Amino acid sequence: MSIRRVVLSLVALLAGWRLFEAVRARGFFGGPAVGISAVSSRRLATRNLRLAKLGVKGGGRYARYRAQRVFADAAQAEELDTRFQLQTAEDVAAELGQMKGALMKIGQMASYIDTGLPDTVRNSLASLQHDAPPMSSELAAQQIEAELGARPEELFAQWDPVPLASASIGQVHRAITHEDQAVAVKVQYPGVGEAMESDLGNADWLFGGMAAMFPGLEKGPIIAELKERLIEELDYTLEAQRQQRFHDHYRGHPHVTVPAVHPRYSTKRILTSDLAEGVRFSEVVGWSAEERNLAAETLFRFSFGAIYRLHSFNGDPHPGNYLFQPGGKVTFLDFGLVKEFGADETKLFEDLIQHMVIDHDPAAFRKLIEEAGLLDREAKHSDAEVIDYFAFYYRYVMHDGLVTIDDEYASAGVAQLFDMNSEHGSLMKQLNVPPSFVVLQRITLGLMGLFAQLDATANWRGIAEELWPFVDADPSTPIGQAHRAWELETGKRS
Repeated sequence: MSIRRVVLSLVALLAGWRLFEAVRARGFFGGPAVGISAVSSRRLATRNLRLAKLGVKGGGRYARYRAQRVFADAAQAEELDTRFQLQTAEDVAAELGQMKGALMKIGQMASYIDTGLPDTVRNSLASLQHDAPPMSSELAAQQIEAELGARPEELFAQWDPVPLASASIGQVHRAITHEDQAVAVKVQYPGVGEAMESDLGNADWLFGGMAAMFPGLEKGPIIAELKERLIEELDYTLEAQRQQRFHDHYRGHPHVTVPAVHPRYSTKRILTSDLAEGVRFSEVVGWSAEERNLAAETLFRFSFGAIYRLHSFNGDPHPGNYLFQPGGKVTFLDFGLVKEFGADETKLFEDLIQHMVIDHDPAAFRKLIEEAGLLDREAKHSDAEVIDYFAFYYRYVMHDGLVTIDDEYASAGVAQLFDMNSEHGSLMKQLNVPPSFVVLQRITLGLMGLFAQLDATANWRGIAEELWPFVDADPSTPIGQAHRAWELETGKRS
């Protein structure tokens, strides 16, 4: 099953009978859960009822669609397919946008990870990236008053009640402080924590299907890792610390901007930082090839460079988290999902690259992935088969020359994880995903999806060798030269 079919199956699960039956069978319409208030219980019951109604609506539409398609010619069938996809995706996007939380994040990821999704589906889900239905301005004001002790009109010299953006956990408002500083104020939705916990409570059920597809998959550690990372996103205090750490590291960088945090106006559910300027990803897609390539290079350098320089990985690559300016200048906005790696983990990443890309040593590479828990030690597959499968994930840095990451490349990459009918199907059944690789895979696939929309072309090998500490190559591009000059000027490189 390709990732495209997996994503479409997720949409179908949300819009079809199977989800309705699962919701009903698990008794989600029963009494209050232990440890939550009656108000919270009503919120969760309403949330689950919305899913059930969506299931009924989607199920009825699917039955009509299948009946009509039986008697349709080729042209009519194509029209019916498109209409069904569009209506279903619009329904799902609307419901997920209203519900917020982890389920909305599924819709966000579906919109950018696989560019091979039908445009009708991807475009509908893309609205979840930064334009989800917001909470009312009065409710946002009440949240700020509860957290900061005063209404926003009193706290700030100017306050815009119309949100600048809204997403899965909170929405952002413009404001100007009494010190004349323009800021962005992120306000967490009330009850989103309980909604997230409700969604994650079903993670075992959702991953049960994955375990059936991949017998070697240890779903327990993966679920624990995802839960930990997603629950961390609810803590804006932790996000503020991480964002400020990235800001301090990249202060004065010629191409990377991370807004500074304003602790005075920040709490566990409110995060205030400098207001950033730039255009959204959807506009960058229409820029010249040169500008698209510069934007992609900065995304690549920031994302993978931080693993080795900060031992941290910003793990949420959806397009709403970036603002762009010409010349490869990018502002990074969201640090709720950050994975911090230990020295042993980064050393593993380096050694895997060394054996696959630099030394081309199949036996050494296989030994490492077995020790890391990626491959069953008892797998009856040759080193050549193992290398043939895993080489795909390094393909864009295997060649020292220009490589274009397009739709075909990105779609093939995500299909590599899920297509059990491929030539690698039997090997895939012996694979596992250790916790330290979960976020790594998410941002890698996410970036490939974004780069495909940009038709990004670069000598990724040359850029990567600048980032890999065990190579530490000289700058290979103008952006690399500017970065090296900044390192020398700030004392980050002696």
